[in-house]
Amino acid sequence: MSLIENLETGFAVAANPINILFCFLGCLLGTLVGVLPGIGTIATIAVLLPVTFGLQPETAIIMLAGIYYGAQYGGSTTSILVNMPGEASSIVTCLDGHQMAKNGRAGVALSIAALASLFAGIVGTIVVAAFAPALGSFANAFRSPEYCLLLVFGLLSAVVLSNGSPVKAVAMIFLGLLIGLVGQDPTSGTLRYTFGIPDLVEGLDFVAVSLGLFGLSEVMNNLERNSAARSGLVAKIETLWPGLDDIRTSWRPALRGTALGSLIGILPGGAATISSFASYALERRVSRTPDRFGRGAIEGVAGPEAANNAASQTSFIPLLTLGIPSNAVMALMAGALMIQGIVPGPQIITEQPNLFWGLIVSMLIGNVMLVIINLPLVGIWVRLLKVPYRVLFPMIVIFCAIGIYSTNNSAAVIMVLALFAFLGYLFAKLGCECAPFILGFILGPLMEENFRRSMALSRGSLEIFVSRPLCIALLIAITLLLLVVVVPSFRKTRDEAVFED
Repeated sequence: MSLIENLETGFAVAANPINILFCFLGCLLGTLVGVLPGIGTIATIAVLLPVTFGLQPETAIIMLAGIYYGAQYGGSTTSILVNMPGEASSIVTCLDGHQMAKNGRAGVALSIAALASLFAGIVGTIVVAAFAPALGSFANAFRSPEYCLLLVFGLLSAVVLSNGSPVKAVAMIFLGLLIGLVGQDPTSGTLRYTFGIPDLVEGLDFVAVSLGLFGLSEVMNNLERNSAARSGLVAKIETLWPGLDDIRTSWRPALRGTALGSLIGILPGGAATISSFASYALERRVSRTPDRFGRGAIEGVAGPEAANNAASQTSFIPLLTLGIPSNAVMALMAGALMIQGIVPGPQIITEQPNLFWGLIVSMLIGNVMLVIINLPLVGIWVRLLKVPYRVLFPMIVIFCAIGIYSTNNSAAVIMVLALFAFLGYLFAKLGCECAPFILGFILGPLMEENFRRSMALSRGSLEIFVSRPLCIALLIAITLLLLVVVVPSFRKTRDEAVFED
């Protein structure tokens, strides 16, 4: 089928009234999550995973995707108005966006952020539509040995692009792999690490694990923080429309940010956050007056906002074509697909065309919705910032408990939820990221399955991993990643290049 025919299929799915409604709800909720600091996209999607049980696969993924890219929009609102980023990817926007607000140009900053994000979102979606099927066709050449090495590559990529100690990231991956082994052996049927507990025969519930690690643990972390006074609110917003000079100054940074974000989004790691920092660093380097940055330069808003939104779109490419989540949010998306009985990978494009193309078209619709949602409702979002955390978070805990219990009416899953909430809180105290853990938990069983299939095909010989051209290419890539992990100077150079102010 041609691209036009595929897009027609996508429009038929995305234009369904139910899908339109859930796309709108996802965008609205994503904006709310982005506006309210401390909640986070990962925690929100984890909390809503139980809701997806009762939805069609297309509807569920459209809603969750709307939350993800909607949060990138919402995060800019509080960054500009309050100097308080709702999302990590909006930290850079604070530097110049809030300065513009202090100079009486809050409306211009908000509109430029929205328009740059709209342009980048549309371009990012077109990139997904154009390149994902081609990459998916290439991925169809993969067999069990290639998939096994590809999954190893994905796990190592999480180490390379993680924040903090690579040793801790490796430890978290191995812990996730270990926890993923709990349950019945898929080949022999032998029970592993169940300790005689019947509820563990099917393994640990993914929703409970992710909800505990990312949802309730975040509640615990936020409750113990001292809520600083939210000063600096912009009392009045003048015009929302930028002038011709503003547009002339912004379009090149938005274009560069879109290109940079589209590329970085395909890579594993915190795509939206890294791309916004990289875009800001790029704009400072190419500017003839870099001293203006940090004092209200509109380029410092347009570039990063375009970059983080483009990256949030193209980060779907590795998940939908190779089955590898590029970040923690995509790992939860993979879990949502698996809950629906769909294994992420190249077969989605051929076996689930309605889901794939419906998602792509819904992104186009969702990006337009976000502009409509964000600009007229700025006053409401600012008022929501005054809701105390002590009121907000108990409601989240109750919603989590009810949602997780409704999935299988078992008290055991509540205990798993509580256990991993405590572990997530402990990991945060130890400076360990949960994203590598959840990637190990999701990809571990898939890696084991493909490794054992490879061993069966080769009658137990490891030569199968060096006797195929694609395997050799993947082994070279894995070796390069290992060098990145073990050579500290490379990591230091990368961090300085990407996160330079």
